[in-house]
Amino acid sequence: MSYRTQFDSAYEALSAPWIIGEPQPAIVDVERNGWITGAVLDAGCGMGEHTIHLARLGYDVLGIDFSPPAVERSRRNAARQGVSARFDVADALHLGDRPRFDTVVDSALFHVFGPAEREAYTRSLHAVCRPGALVHVLALSDVEPGLGPQISDSAIRDAFRDGWVLEDLRPSSYRVVVGPEDGPRLNLPVGEQADMIAWLARVRRS
Repeated sequence: MSYRTQFDSAYEALSAPWIIGEPQPAIVDVERNGWITGAVLDAGCGMGEHTIHLARLGYDVLGIDFSPPAVERSRRNAARQGVSARFDVADALHLGDRPRFDTVVDSALFHVFGPAEREAYTRSLHAVCRPGALVHVLALSDVEPGLGPQISDSAIRDAFRDGWVLEDLRPSSYRVVVGPEDGPRLNLPVGEQADMIAWLARVRRS
C-alpha cells in the first residue's frame, strides 16, 4: 500500500487516531494568544478542524491536504457546521512560488516527513510565506513511548535553518483517540482520547 493510499484509506474509514472531531487544544491556544494573523495556510488540514475553527473566527484561511478523501471530508464538515471554509487538494512539498501567507498552521504534518522531505517542505513554505510570516508546528515528540511518527526537537531545528528564525520550541501535547493496537501497549483505554507529548514550535520567515 502506498503512502498516499494509507492516508486516503484512513480518511475514508475515519480510523486514524488523529481524527478527534475538534481542533487540537494547542492550536486553539496559539490563536487565543494572538499568534495567528493575516492570511493563513492550514498545511495538512486532515478533516479540516483547524481551518473551520479559524474561518469561524473570521480568518482568511485555506486548508490543504494531499489526500482527496481528507479534503472531501473537510468540505462536508464545514458545510455541516455552517462555516464557509476553503479547502484544496495540494502537495505541501510543492506549493508554488508566490508569497501570500502570513501564518502557517502545521498540526501533525511535519512529523510524517523524513529528513529530505522536511527540507523540501520548509523550502516550499518559505516560497509561499511573506517575510515575517510565522509557522506553528505541532509534532509528536520522541521523549517517551507514544503513537504515530515521533521526532526529536533537533529535527525541527535542523529543518528550519536557512531563511528561518526559530523563536520558540517547547513541550506541548497532541490529542488522539487511542486505537486497539496502541491501547494495551501504552496502558490507555481503547476508544478514549489521550494527550501525547508533542513539540510546539514557532518559526519566523526571515
